Amino acid sequence: MRIVSLCPSLTELVFDLGRGADLVAATDWCVHPVDGVAGVEKIGGTKTPRVARIVELAPDLVLMNEEENRVEDADALRAAGVSLHVSMPRDAAATAQMVRSIAAAVERAPEGERIAADIEARTRRVVASAANARRVRWAYLIWRKPYMSVNADTFASALLDQAGGANIFAARAERYPEIDMAELGALAPEVVLLCTEPFPFQDKHREELAQLTGLASGRFVIADGELLSWHGSRTPRGIDYAESLIVAARGNPTA
Repeated sequence: MRIVSLCPSLTELVFDLGRGADLVAATDWCVHPVDGVAGVEKIGGTKTPRVARIVELAPDLVLMNEEENRVEDADALRAAGVSLHVSMPRDAAATAQMVRSIAAAVERAPEGERIAADIEARTRRVVASAANARRVRWAYLIWRKPYMSVNADTFASALLDQAGGANIFAARAERYPEIDMAELGALAPEVVLLCTEPFPFQDKHREELAQLTGLASGRFVIADGELLSWHGSRTPRGIDYAESLIVAARGNPTA
């Protein structure tokens, strides 16, 4: 089987399903697993793939994501007779379904079931643990200048809320709304998570944001963007990680 992946988290999933040797191309942003992708041909960005080259490679399947990839590229590949698997999971349950679907498509159903069952088991544990706990009001910043957060219709929000969080920007119309720092300060979330991707927030930004919002610097926490936004074989760890962030914020008396 010849596989092309146009989404970093799906590239990682291909390897974890035992199909890494069948991956003939991936995007420039497909960086995991490091050793595995090193020898895979790169065919552009997630939104700038070289469609003609993909067609030349004659893949049996191209893996795409509705958010990461463009509709026009999917249409062009379909028009060239290329088979696609397009997904867009917005929470852990949908991710388990996606894993099973992709595993079936690449003829690795048992491996897919192992990952999907792990996702579901960890979700049940986290939800049960959070059921009687106080919910923690949080915000998650994904970009700087303009500052942007996430609404309820996002994967990161789903992971954090199932762990006992409450997204203060959940009701925003845009999935990734621009937010004002004065408003963020007025809303006073218990924790503001600063992602490491797509914008690479660092410790130096914590004090900057404290000054802009008037919130204590202890409320700003650097968070692993891959664990909170990559859906696939990384999701089991992401579920536990989201829980650890909420639990830590709930018990932080200095913020």
